Amino acid sequence: MVPLPAASHEDVEFDPPSHVGGAVADRIVMLGTFSVELDGRVVEHSHWRRRSAANLVKALALAPDRRLHREQLIELLWPDLAVTEAAPRLHKAVHFARRALGADALAWVGDALSLLPSRDVEIDVVGFESAARAALQSGDGVEEALALFTGELLPDDRYESWTVARRDSVAHLHRQLLRVGERWLQLLAEDPTDEEAHVALMRAHVEHGDRAAALSQYDQLAAVLDDELGVEPGDEAIAIRRAALALPPQRRTDRAQPTHLPTQEVRFCHTADAVRLAYAVVGSGPPLVKAANWLSHLEYDWESTVWRHWLLALTGDYRLLRYDERGCGLSDWDTTSFSLEAWVDDLATVVDAAGYDRFPLLGVSQGAAVAVEYAARFPERVSAMVLYGGYVHGRIGRARNEEELRLAHLMPELAELGWGRDEPTFRQVFTARLMPEGTREQWDEFNELQRRTTSSANAARFMRGFNVIDVTEAAGRVTCPTLVVHARGDVGPPVEEGRLLASLIPGSRFVSLEGRNHLMLATEPAWPRFLYEMNRFLAEAG
Repeated sequence: MVPLPAASHEDVEFDPPSHVGGAVADRIVMLGTFSVELDGRVVEHSHWRRRSAANLVKALALAPDRRLHREQLIELLWPDLAVTEAAPRLHKAVHFARRALGADALAWVGDALSLLPSRDVEIDVVGFESAARAALQSGDGVEEALALFTGELLPDDRYESWTVARRDSVAHLHRQLLRVGERWLQLLAEDPTDEEAHVALMRAHVEHGDRAAALSQYDQLAAVLDDELGVEPGDEAIAIRRAALALPPQRRTDRAQPTHLPTQEVRFCHTADAVRLAYAVVGSGPPLVKAANWLSHLEYDWESTVWRHWLLALTGDYRLLRYDERGCGLSDWDTTSFSLEAWVDDLATVVDAAGYDRFPLLGVSQGAAVAVEYAARFPERVSAMVLYGGYVHGRIGRARNEEELRLAHLMPELAELGWGRDEPTFRQVFTARLMPEGTREQWDEFNELQRRTTSSANAARFMRGFNVIDVTEAAGRVTCPTLVVHARGDVGPPVEEGRLLASLIPGSRFVSLEGRNHLMLATEPAWPRFLYEMNRFLAEAG
């Protein structure tokens, strides 16, 4: 096979695009998705129904000067065909590419084909590669270069042999930037077996006197290396573990905090029943939509050790859309509609407002039920689903005896009585059920987050709405690839609910993880396993 030439990193001069006067940039996006923007307008997806035409444009866009010889194109796109068989296919691909982009979009110069030869075109992957190499060479501009990385190169063409080498090269550059920028959590989200990242986090925990966190990080490293590679941690990790063991065993509250928190811009939209919803898009990579769950706050979640590791991992790999559902966070609290129907409408409103067309969905806890119902109603919008800690039936539906039924009715009453009080005893009842293995510091922090997130009346309304959830029928209508993950000892929705959910969704995959916490904490050995399973699944689902 003729290898795809490496991108040129020299400045290339083009004739100015006279038809736009330099006012509107032409752009080809290849990181995270594929799109072409000419004269300020995106070429519609319907124009790329001919895969050969799209592949021709992609191959030319990746080539130096956007030009390749006829034989190179044939060898890249039709390596198994003789030239006499492939030549007509090439000419047909040129025809349909011109139909999509314009008659002058592709031009033959001798036996070489050029893409948009009269235009100055911005190609996102070329810009990222140039900025990344400059940043790695000089040590400056690392954050700026990382901001240009919006996802894997041509993820929909992962199995095209002509994309493999360039994709690996781009991914390697991204990991190098993460390493130089000490984005250890993001590195682990991308590759849970990255021993250097584990070691760096262990070292930071030891430097801050956090014995438990350092030892937990070592346990995560040992588990993932054994599971994935069949090897043990290296000498440096073992040495830092010894240093951690030498620390006093008391808990410390001055735990090392991440220093790289992405900025977000909060926006608002309105539902059909006039409820104002707050949403934000943060991160770089392919799109991912997180269905809202109990309870959220677009701003305060970043301050929470319960949610921060989720947000850092997700925004490190994906362009994450998240929102506060009605009744909590920055969305309207003044509403009385707390039902699965209303929550699905919230999700539908937000994705439309954000301009997301087709996307994978992440549903956590009751957000899993919302995701299932939405995917069943709008199968054309959802490309894949990851459901963590979800359930088919709310507490009333899964009550096995009179005592469990009474408890389901009692919890909302407790919320009405004591949720908003400064003394956290009432909220602690709910916190202990969400993360029984959390530390006292994490409990106190989450108690305060709950108080700041919603009112007593709304907390009770939420719980009554959760109690009567039932997605039995909707689960059977889901058509997208689905991964269902559940902690085996979850003291909230039991693991049996996760298994039931997976059994009802056709073709879904079920993964159980060690742990009792309903909200998975960063120090749990299951956390890197969850990220690995989710990222691998979404990559395979495309």
